[in-house]
Amino acid sequence: MTHYSFIAAEAFAPVIAAWQARAMEALEIIGLAGSISLLAGWRLYLCLFVTGLGMRLGWIELPTHLASLSVLANPWVMSAALAGSIAEFLADKVMWLDSVWDAIHTLVRPVGGALLALAIVDANDPAWQMLSFLLGGGGAFVMHAAKASSRALVNASPEPVSNVLVSGFEDFASGGLLAVALVHPIAAIVVAVLLLACAFALIIVARRAMKALLRAGRPLPKAAGKP
Repeated sequence: MTHYSFIAAEAFAPVIAAWQARAMEALEIIGLAGSISLLAGWRLYLCLFVTGLGMRLGWIELPTHLASLSVLANPWVMSAALAGSIAEFLADKVMWLDSVWDAIHTLVRPVGGALLALAIVDANDPAWQMLSFLLGGGGAFVMHAAKASSRALVNASPEPVSNVLVSGFEDFASGGLLAVALVHPIAAIVVAVLLLACAFALIIVARRAMKALLRAGRPLPKAAGKP
């Protein structure tokens, strides 16, 4: 019985190895698509530029199933992404201008995140394409909502230093997490989970804080019978 089991294990070993390889590849794609689309809701143009620059300089060697992202290394695409990154870098550090910028990009960031996720998955699988488009756009919108909510709360502070500090942290975190996701696709899964948890936490905290601010600024009702 042991002999036959050993023969069966040897016979099925290539099949199991191939299945494991496909499963690992799928996890890498899901993690990378999720992390990039989430970061696009935070810094869309930076995601486009850093990814294109990394491919252009040879820092990033895309596997065959991610070859569609090579368009980001096009000089025209990189120039547009760089211009957008500079504009966002400056606008994001000015009180209230950052909220205006976020309002303008309410549609742009989710669409950009959806298209980035769409470019990562297998183009020959319509189901995966539709699923990645919906989830990528939804993830980018959640991250955008978290960013816009937290910025509205920061703008309630009268001093402008907090805007610069928060924006600088977002720049650093976006670039660092994007580099980790691109260089280590498996780590991209962890990045995606952390970003999603962070986004929901920011939305909840910002919502509660705004409610507290509104209650604090609301005049107290007069007692009945008193002028």
